[in-house]
Amino acid sequence: MLAIERRNKILEILQSENRVVVSNLSELFKVTEETIRRDLEKLEKEGLAKKTYGGAIINESVNVDLPYTVRKKANVANKQYIAEIVSSMIEDGDHIMMDASSTAVFVAKQLKKKNKRNLTLITNSIEILLELSDVVGWNVLSTGGVLKEGSLSLVGYQAEKMISTFHVDKAIISCKGVDMNNGITDSNEMDAHIKKLILDSANTKILVADTSKFGKISFTQISELDKVNILVTDTKLDEKWEQTFETLKIDYKYSKEQ
Repeated sequence: MLAIERRNKILEILQSENRVVVSNLSELFKVTEETIRRDLEKLEKEGLAKKTYGGAIINESVNVDLPYTVRKKANVANKQYIAEIVSSMIEDGDHIMMDASSTAVFVAKQLKKKNKRNLTLITNSIEILLELSDVVGWNVLSTGGVLKEGSLSLVGYQAEKMISTFHVDKAIISCKGVDMNNGITDSNEMDAHIKKLILDSANTKILVADTSKFGKISFTQISELDKVNILVTDTKLDEKWEQTFETLKIDYKYSKEQ
């Protein structure tokens, strides 16, 4: 196993368990404890973990931009609940734009599973493009742009220019934080700008975010909360949030199965 693969596996464990122990990781990966310590030092330098005596804990800062390979394995059940709700809003013949979030990938998979017909889908997500490569009867467009390091997303001037030339029925984006006063935020300025342009392109603007994102503020703003028409999450939020959505005229949906 390559060192980067091992570190990503360690990050996956941190995401699910919040902490790791050097001796346990050494046994799991069949490497020396010194090798594991170097892995943890690397993760700490990248801002992804915090070393502790004998191990490390996850860096829970919403400003940390985790690798896509780690993000797509986090909160899988919740993302599936959200994807089920969003897919029911998409009609045959719709023109859709999606960001490169891991939740959007689950939405794309669900649309494919439900055999939606004659969709036009525009995205800056390499993962979504790959997922839909065998779909017949859809018009799937890539934004083009520069591949962002550590992710499967396309960003930069070319992506922004392409997004700005289209107008779609529905836009679907996710984020790192949703706050009543600071709106919708993300950890990376380039990603945030792409997401804003995607929202601006659509008649119906859909925000997908699991409940861990609420009350959090990340590095840079995508948009004010009142710019969203529909908000989809995995479980019921408290009354204060529900009152906020009612005031802002946001259609709030969550999974009844939770």
